[in-house]
Amino acid sequence: MFGFTVVWFGQFVSMLGSGMTRFALTIWAWQVTGEATALALVGLFSFAPAVILSPIAGAVVDRVPRKVVMIASDLAAGLSTVVILILHLTGHLEIWHLYATGFFASAFESFQFPAYSAAITTMIDKKHYTRANAMLSLAGSASGIIAPALAGALLVFLGIDGIMGIDIVTFLFAIGALLFVFIPNPKQTAVGRASRGSLLSESAFGFRYIFSNSSLLGLQLVFFAINLTATFATTLFAPMILARTADNSVILGTTQMMFGVGGVVGGLIIAAWGGLKQRIHGVLFGMILASVLGQAVIGIGQSLWVWCVGAFFMVFFIPLINGSNQAIWQAKIPPDIQGKVFATRRLIAQISAPIAMILGGRLADTVFEPAMTSGGAMAKLFGPLVGTGPGAGMGLMFVISGVLGVVVGCVGYLIPAVRCAEDRIPDHDTSEPAPAWPRGYIRVPPPAEINE
Repeated sequence: MFGFTVVWFGQFVSMLGSGMTRFALTIWAWQVTGEATALALVGLFSFAPAVILSPIAGAVVDRVPRKVVMIASDLAAGLSTVVILILHLTGHLEIWHLYATGFFASAFESFQFPAYSAAITTMIDKKHYTRANAMLSLAGSASGIIAPALAGALLVFLGIDGIMGIDIVTFLFAIGALLFVFIPNPKQTAVGRASRGSLLSESAFGFRYIFSNSSLLGLQLVFFAINLTATFATTLFAPMILARTADNSVILGTTQMMFGVGGVVGGLIIAAWGGLKQRIHGVLFGMILASVLGQAVIGIGQSLWVWCVGAFFMVFFIPLINGSNQAIWQAKIPPDIQGKVFATRRLIAQISAPIAMILGGRLADTVFEPAMTSGGAMAKLFGPLVGTGPGAGMGLMFVISGVLGVVVGCVGYLIPAVRCAEDRIPDHDTSEPAPAWPRGYIRVPPPAEINE
């Protein structure tokens, strides 16, 4: 765990710097445009390439040492911050520059998730998988507490340029941590040998592998649905708070900090506890609780304290959800194909998020916000629930998102292939060699025909 902890701490410091920059640029973008759509597009361009390019990234991750992939990803993210800093210093920064640099950094970030996730499998024992993944959530959440508070305080003294300067230093720190640690390469398995081929065929391998097993596919479709419903609203969190508080950056920073507090508390509990024995309950029941106590409460809220409660609980369950799900996959998938399979996982689960980002911003600006003004088409029906005026339409979208999230979790429980996924798929380290299958078709063997 020592080597993993060193890498983890380097990434935490890097996320801290990135969070500070993101906070400062969010306020800048809102002040320049005043549109939810603009912020949604920034999120889209900073997210979509990482998802769309995942299959190619996964194939590369299983060919190249994972440390090299992670270092290259960090360098690309740092370079994008350098470009934004230069443009702002020279007075040429425009909103479309955030789209372009976000796209560039996101393209390289597509390599980070499969490389990082697969590296965990070779660095630590499987009994620590849930804890390690909870630590990853903990790092993201802790940076969510510190970054908005630091950015809000330092923005007055250092400005956006100083914040981005700190961000660049943190990227260098993360790279230094990676250089210090040895990350073992995985042993080759029968499935890994059968998966070899051209970059194109290896990029498609993850799809063949997941689609050949109903439990694996079912798990990913659950995450596809929950990411669609959750992102539909969460993209609008910053513009909703700013609209309801007359651009009060202190309230925005405080509520965003509570996301981090919830994630830290949840991450510490899971890291100490280890999670539920039946991890699928952590996935599905966690989704239900996060939707009810998080998204719905945020939408109903019209004051700082209610928003803080909703933000806390929305992220409190994320370490349980992601840690449980990630541990299932790390235990079941052979390490030498995890790059390809995990990258495809990300594409299937998160391809819905860019769709939701586009729809969320446009629906907020053209439908829900106008309809929830005083005397608007929906004001009489939903006004008693979420209020009326600026931000109320986006609040209603949060409530709708929460209801849909509950539906997704319940449907997952109703599908046997999802509910019983852990029992239906053998662990990769308790199996025996499988026969070599034709390169064009790879399937997950049943227990009577287990791979190594």
